Amino acid sequence: MNLTRRQLLKTTAFATAGASLLGPQALMPRHARAATTFTGVTYLPPSYKALTYGSAGFVNYLRDNGGDVLEVDFYDSGQLLKADEQLPALRSRNIDFMFHTTSYITRSLPILGITGLPGVVGELYRHPERLRQGSPLFDLINEELAKENLYMLTSGGGILEPEYIWSTQDNAVRSLEDIRGKKVRVVSFEATSALEAYDIGAVRIPSSETYMALQRGTVDAGVFNISTIIGRSLQEQVDVCYQLPITGFSVAPFMLRDRWDSLDDDSRAILDDAARWYDENFISHCNDDIYPNEYWPQVREENVEIIGPSDEDLATFNEATHKVWDHWKGEVGEELGERAIKLALGQA
Repeated sequence: MNLTRRQLLKTTAFATAGASLLGPQALMPRHARAATTFTGVTYLPPSYKALTYGSAGFVNYLRDNGGDVLEVDFYDSGQLLKADEQLPALRSRNIDFMFHTTSYITRSLPILGITGLPGVVGELYRHPERLRQGSPLFDLINEELAKENLYMLTSGGGILEPEYIWSTQDNAVRSLEDIRGKKVRVVSFEATSALEAYDIGAVRIPSSETYMALQRGTVDAGVFNISTIIGRSLQEQVDVCYQLPITGFSVAPFMLRDRWDSLDDDSRAILDDAARWYDENFISHCNDDIYPNEYWPQVREENVEIIGPSDEDLATFNEATHKVWDHWKGEVGEELGERAIKLALGQA
């Protein structure tokens, strides 16, 4: 069944008349009514224990509480769609919801850049309440997403621990200047822009290929969240972690705005409750439990050298990031960008 649904989606994802993937079971009556079937996806595999904790809990909540109102077909590990295919499929109505890392889609949805803006992520990490449901920044993000007919149900209650610079022994990065000229695996546009001043060779490769890339010297270093380190066993290939907060992200559930608005009250209430659970549990579980109690001990067991940034490096990097802010504000609009940054920094 999975293969058939994937093939069907592949052939219709970009068609103007979106295909229905609800499956025959959604048309069968259950008791007095037919439940609405929601199809959801994430490209993340279960090996990303921390990052998939939230999506698994969200889906399980829907399954446990959907009753005769709502059923769920959910596909992880890119079984149905790869990372770059998820947003087009959502927009073409071939899926109902997706979990996506915000850093992957900031080029398509620039407002999400605030979740990974260098010089801002440290504050958002320390103050997750600024991104929780109902916060001014959360509402501002959704106001902008609505212009693209998108809706972020929750940010997860903040952002994950920032991404740091991880490097091999032969090309160790122990200071900001050490990264100059290095071949660096980096995903987000914001992080790439922040490091441009250091003449890095930015390499965008999937996380699934980073282990071999580090082993073969295809890259000297990478900008990684610790979930990627553990999820891909990169602690076996890196030797130094320079904890300069470069960028950040969350994993958030998204729907089409008009799809959300058209839901019946019962379906919306169930999804709202699942999103509330996600908002209260996802980020806090990762940052306060899994990371300090499981992931960082695994890194230390591999004798990875962990170095904090100097005050000078922090000041230098934060000063340089203002150019990235200016570029981002040019994409989202000066007034909107200023407002979002002030909200993220607790200045408004």
